[in-house]
Amino acid sequence: MVKKDISIDYSSKRVLLVESSGNMRSTVVYMLRSMGVQNIKAITINSRVFVEMEEAHYDVILLGHSNSETISGAQVLEEACFRGVIKPTVAWLFMTGDASQEVILQAVDCNPDAVISKPFSVDELKRRLDLMLGQKMLFRPLQRAMDREEWEEALLICDRDFDPQAEHYERVAVIKAKALAALNQYHEAVEVLEEVYWRKQDREVALTWASISFESEMYDVARDLLLDLIQRHPLMISAYDKLAEVYERTGEIEAAVDVLQEATAKSPLGVPRQMKLGKVATLNHKYDLAGGAYQKSIVLGRSSCYRSAEPFLRLANIRRLEMKGTDERNRASVTESIHQLLSLAQSRFPRDLSLRVQSALMKAEVARVNSDNAAVRKHTLQAEQYNNNLEEPLDIERERLDVMGDQVPMLQQDGSSVPVDAMLQSTQDPAMSHKVNRQGVKQYLAGKLVQAIKHFTLAVDYDRNNGHALLNLTQLFMETARDNEQNRAERLKMAEHYLNLTAAVELDADAEDRAQALEGYLGRGVERMPQGSLGALLR
Repeated sequence: MVKKDISIDYSSKRVLLVESSGNMRSTVVYMLRSMGVQNIKAITINSRVFVEMEEAHYDVILLGHSNSETISGAQVLEEACFRGVIKPTVAWLFMTGDASQEVILQAVDCNPDAVISKPFSVDELKRRLDLMLGQKMLFRPLQRAMDREEWEEALLICDRDFDPQAEHYERVAVIKAKALAALNQYHEAVEVLEEVYWRKQDREVALTWASISFESEMYDVARDLLLDLIQRHPLMISAYDKLAEVYERTGEIEAAVDVLQEATAKSPLGVPRQMKLGKVATLNHKYDLAGGAYQKSIVLGRSSCYRSAEPFLRLANIRRLEMKGTDERNRASVTESIHQLLSLAQSRFPRDLSLRVQSALMKAEVARVNSDNAAVRKHTLQAEQYNNNLEEPLDIERERLDVMGDQVPMLQQDGSSVPVDAMLQSTQDPAMSHKVNRQGVKQYLAGKLVQAIKHFTLAVDYDRNNGHALLNLTQLFMETARDNEQNRAERLKMAEHYLNLTAAVELDADAEDRAQALEGYLGRGVERMPQGSLGALLR
């Protein structure tokens, strides 16, 4: 590093103290005054706390936590992270009177600069603040370049201002590697991390190395790094999250379930992780586990920034899946419970107009399980009517598949409350569309059909005129319908849907031939389709 010790002038620092306990608030203010801090704003947790954090320019934010409060400090920290309020240029100190593993891990998930247990001495507080602010001052030019996405400038600062042989170079290496990865220089990024990692085997370096390996599709490298990281640091929950991503990407759904189960057992308070567990458990037909995860998401979400209708819909789908093996009497009871669950969701989220569409689609699928064709038509018509009244109507077919999460895992922003239709608004990028389509072909050739469908779906999101991706989706839905009787009608309907979309797209000669061949197979019916691949996918 350029400097080892940086003297902190606290008289120039602006500090926000968020603490609901009056006694603790007074104590911390007294400590800060004794350190020379003159500009202090001390507030309780209230509705304006995020306005204060976002609009004022503080150097330090001290956030207190107590389980006795209606809204705890941990929940405020989680929402600050969700809103993007936790800026790298501001020093965040989380102060907790509950040092339980659950609370500490939930806080660490949100990446504050430090966590301190109450009560603490003024010397301990000053030591923590000295370290945090010293680091902020040292890294401020580099962090500002990263925030502005000036990757070349960030690399220049790394090489100019920091000595690679310095004792604590790990953080610089992480930032430098991220800048290189942003420039698609993955090989160079890994070289930087690998060299630093073998000096001290720093866990943040290892996690960044695994993440960049994952981005560059070096899944074996990422998996091995993460397994070793978890063995050495069994409470590093972010490593479990990334390992689950690796397993899901490579089609090892059962392994992803196991990893997320272990992570949620250690750190059960995070809604995104519970939602992720529910999704992968559903894919692995572990409905009891999935249902439990969604129920926890609903409870935890009551006072969380991740509060949304999604866990209600997912739980309703679990109940629908469980109906399939029950008798008629039990089906009637479960049907009623699903309708009540959907009504509860609508009462809690009255402004979510897309929820009306999704609820009607779910009711139609429940009616389908009950072989009630009249109810299927009724609820499907309702969904279409609700959808037509939306300012930006949803893709009904895709929305229906998403509601029925057991069929085809659709691409989503994991753990977030962003609705599926937001994904359809992605920036059109034909070059990226073709790249993702080629990756989908590789997944298909490797026998990873779920991953192939994900890639082809994303390719269509990037460019809705990508006829190759549309035809590849058509073929995969046809093949999966042929090979699996479960949900065959829905899969064939999706195949027909994507094939119909190619009518509005200009196709080259190869694509025209493929479209005609697939149309012929579709017309002759599943029973007359040849086994195996229906033909080479279009790249």
